[in-house]
Amino acid sequence: MVKDYAVIGLGRFGGSICRELSKEGKQVLAIDNDENRVNEYKKIAYHAVIADTTDEDTLKDIGIQNFEHVIVAIGENIQASILTAVILVDLGIKKITVKAKNDYHEKILDKIGVHHVVHPERDMGRKIAHSIISHNILDYLELSDEHSIVEVKAGKRMIGKSLIDLDVRAKYGCNIVAIKQGRTINVSPSAEDALQEDDVLIVIGADEDISRFERNLVIDD
Repeated sequence: MVKDYAVIGLGRFGGSICRELSKEGKQVLAIDNDENRVNEYKKIAYHAVIADTTDEDTLKDIGIQNFEHVIVAIGENIQASILTAVILVDLGIKKITVKAKNDYHEKILDKIGVHHVVHPERDMGRKIAHSIISHNILDYLELSDEHSIVEVKAGKRMIGKSLIDLDVRAKYGCNIVAIKQGRTINVSPSAEDALQEDDVLIVIGADEDISRFERNLVIDD
């Protein structure tokens, strides 16, 4: 029987993932080599175990191969993270997500064949930097090394103008894919409707294009 998720490493990042998946009703196996952390998650996760995940036999014994998606959230011990990832790849786990500590760690994980590498510290740093630049930039999500999606509040230069007037795609090379007005999200915004003061735009595009869009239309002087 294929089960939902296994989370290896119950620090702040892994613990947060474990809590949120459990809240969503998913069956989560929580794994750590620290007994105190495991005890903390016994009442949160579907099952919690103490284990050394750098040992292949140990992972087999806990049935890791029965899980659809394994998240490796080991924090400071890069060697343990890499060894765990190698074993998971060798065992043919369908989907493996691993937290990278730095760019070098990320490169190794990519070469091993990990399906998805996340870099939470770097990504959060980028989000915070964007929010510092302007209070109009509400959220920022990296889609790849060169493309992102941002959630921005309409800047003063945009108020009263329609999407046709702004001509964002032609001028900046990015696309407004949705507009939020209060609790309503319009995924097919009318090109003729004028933007209002509290409108929030969902914009997708290359990072360079989004930066030009932000500088010229979003960031108020």
